[in-house]
Amino acid sequence: MSGHATPIPMTSRKCGPLKGTANVPGDKSISHRALIFGAMAVGETKITGLLEGQDVLDTAKAMQALGADCIRHGAGDWSVHGVGVGGFHEPENVIDCGNSGTGVRLIMGLVATSPFATTFTGDASLRKRPMGRVSDPLALFGATCVGRSKGRLPLTLVGAENPVPAEYATPVPSAQVKSAVLLAGLNAPGKTVVIEKEATRDHTERMLAGFGAEVVTEEVPEGHKITLTGRPELTAQTVAVPRDPSSAAFPVCAALLVEGSDILVPGVSQNTTRNGLYTTLVEMGADITFENEREEGGEPVADLRVRYGALRGIEVPPARAASMIDEYPILSVVAACATGTTVMRGVKELRVKESDRIDAMARGLEACGVKIEEDEDTLIVHGLGAGNVPGGATCATHIDHRIAMSFLVLGMVSQKPVSVDDGSPIATSFPVFEDLMSRLGAHISRADS
Repeated sequence: MSGHATPIPMTSRKCGPLKGTANVPGDKSISHRALIFGAMAVGETKITGLLEGQDVLDTAKAMQALGADCIRHGAGDWSVHGVGVGGFHEPENVIDCGNSGTGVRLIMGLVATSPFATTFTGDASLRKRPMGRVSDPLALFGATCVGRSKGRLPLTLVGAENPVPAEYATPVPSAQVKSAVLLAGLNAPGKTVVIEKEATRDHTERMLAGFGAEVVTEEVPEGHKITLTGRPELTAQTVAVPRDPSSAAFPVCAALLVEGSDILVPGVSQNTTRNGLYTTLVEMGADITFENEREEGGEPVADLRVRYGALRGIEVPPARAASMIDEYPILSVVAACATGTTVMRGVKELRVKESDRIDAMARGLEACGVKIEEDEDTLIVHGLGAGNVPGGATCATHIDHRIAMSFLVLGMVSQKPVSVDDGSPIATSFPVFEDLMSRLGAHISRADS
């Protein structure tokens, strides 16, 4: 069973202007999918820019366990020799997805229509997260799932012997659930349909089409409808992974908050299902320019020029939540340093991420001297203005990489240093975070340094 690394306490201190170029890692969502679709394709898929964080490496190990051949040639440079749709075999051991909710949910969908049993586990954080939201729709294909209460890991999924196509309306916006259903539909006959009230990140649909599947998206009265024709022959591709907008959020927001900063963050994905944070920051008065807009690997990207400037609190539209769900922790730090109040509603999904992110950010911000209000679906931050957050606290990360990085950014601009009890989870998504931020001018230290 997966454990957790030895805690690494870290402290961030007020710093001078951040300067330079921030080459953030490849997009985590696309990296997972590149490995998975490569494993289902016929031939050799070549991947450049793959994020080599622990979450993605765990997905690569899972594809190996299912019969695909994943080979690393150099930093971010990989190839996958696929087995074709329906070609996976039963893994000999438990699939350990570490900290990755994306990894485990997508792989559950992947094996739901293959006639064998797969047992999944993860670290302490992942074992707390609800998997019923995936196992319930996968039952429509004929899969069965046995696990702990509320469908939590460890669990065993027995794939359908004779899968049937399914139609499923997602009860909450979730790209992970949508993708799990579509992945299951690949090895089922006929057409599998997913209907979502609000469009979520569309990397799965884009990549399905790129690998040769027949997938149609359309607007219907119920919302957003995706129809997949099952049992295609997927053809190996060359995938260039763009840089991750969720990882880019940390140097971007730090530069907005630290006086005198001016940085460039090149090649960041500008997929409209992922760029809600950047829209919000501009509405708050952020000085961000989107330069050299282009397309890479089927995804729109741009170079972001980011400069310090005063920010104001706003009310974030609830409808934007799906396009920025992972960025609310760092947005709450920005809100604390803005003038006025920032209201974030429609964010209850944050309660069931790697941690209860509403509670984690609320308690940490309070400890740093920021007034907040919260309910099940809302976080309200009363900003103190740039340079006015007292800081001086040690914040609990709850094995959550985004909580850790958010409070380390806060320490760069608060009056007293801000510490986190454990920075080790950062390696799951942004293994070069500490080095990258230090090169820009941040002062981040470890307890043992």
